[in-house]
Amino acid sequence: MAADAVIVVALLLVAASATAAVAVRDPARQALVLSVLGFVLAVLFTVLQAPDVGLSQLAVGSALTPLLIMLSVRRIRRPGRTEDDER
Repeated sequence: MAADAVIVVALLLVAASATAAVAVRDPARQALVLSVLGFVLAVLFTVLQAPDVGLSQLAVGSALTPLLIMLSVRRIRRPGRTEDDER
């Protein structure tokens, strides 16, 4: 019975963080919310007795993917760039 409550709470957190990731417009903030979503999904997988999937999600979904997005955003938003620099 208590395990069902934990699963429901984890599912609600996943739904809330996924909705927040879609609702946020700034790519840098979106990457941070995506990191939270990855962590919550890792917790959900662990609660559902899939710790190997949870560890993979923790590494990729909450660390690697947001890091790559942040690096891409940083490269695009480099201060002092003009259109001539891109050519």
